[in-house]
Amino acid sequence: MASAVSSRSPLPDVFGLVGHPIRWGLLSELSVSDRRVSELSLALRLRQNTVSYHLARLRSGGLVSARRSQADGRDSYYVADLDLYSELIAQAGAGLHPAVRLTRESPATDDAIDLREPVPVLFVCTGNSARSQMAEALARHLGAHVMNPVSAGSHPKPLHPYAVRVLGDRGIDIAGARTKGLQEFESEPFGYVVTLCDRVREICPEFPGHPRAIHWSVPDPAREGHSESETYAAFERSADELAGRIRHLLAFIVSRSAPHAAQST
Repeated sequence: MASAVSSRSPLPDVFGLVGHPIRWGLLSELSVSDRRVSELSLALRLRQNTVSYHLARLRSGGLVSARRSQADGRDSYYVADLDLYSELIAQAGAGLHPAVRLTRESPATDDAIDLREPVPVLFVCTGNSARSQMAEALARHLGAHVMNPVSAGSHPKPLHPYAVRVLGDRGIDIAGARTKGLQEFESEPFGYVVTLCDRVREICPEFPGHPRAIHWSVPDPAREGHSESETYAAFERSADELAGRIRHLLAFIVSRSAPHAAQST
């Protein structure tokens, strides 16, 4: 007679991947900011070869990907796929019992969330012509009740027409946006500073109050594509990625800033 254990559904792969304490630690670090192996090694106090081994395991399951650094081509940034993780956990819950249902709706999309005041967030890239401008506009569109976003560049350039076009197709008008330099905000207090460019991360200055530094290694869409349609598609991918990351950041900010969160910690 088959045992009770063998008659049940097999353990979902996601639990085997994230159940190891080192891989859970890596995902925890990558859930907020992209990191290099050396940074993960330092954060978790582990040898780099150990970190690389467990990153490879996470990559095999699709939960983590690697992007070659545009600042130093010899290095890579590792990126966590939180949407895939949410999907796999939801599937695992449904596989256990139909009553176990998880929602992927972010609490930050609820306009009833009441922070004492929106958290100031600075998005930074090199030219402030595309990525950081799109991030600022998307953040304001998705969660102005949670964050007060602005953007800047280390070497400002004119606003890229494809950034205007792609966001315009999503109902967000940035045609009149002004590009700004980092020096304009050097004395401003921020809660979070998000670098979107590997190069600008290396030179981003310190800001008053020691805001939390977050890095998203987002490829420059202006450097992709050899035709109008290819370039437009690259800007669409950037907008999609930024929108997803901003939703995650909004939920992260709410969890640490909402009055109920403060009372429970």
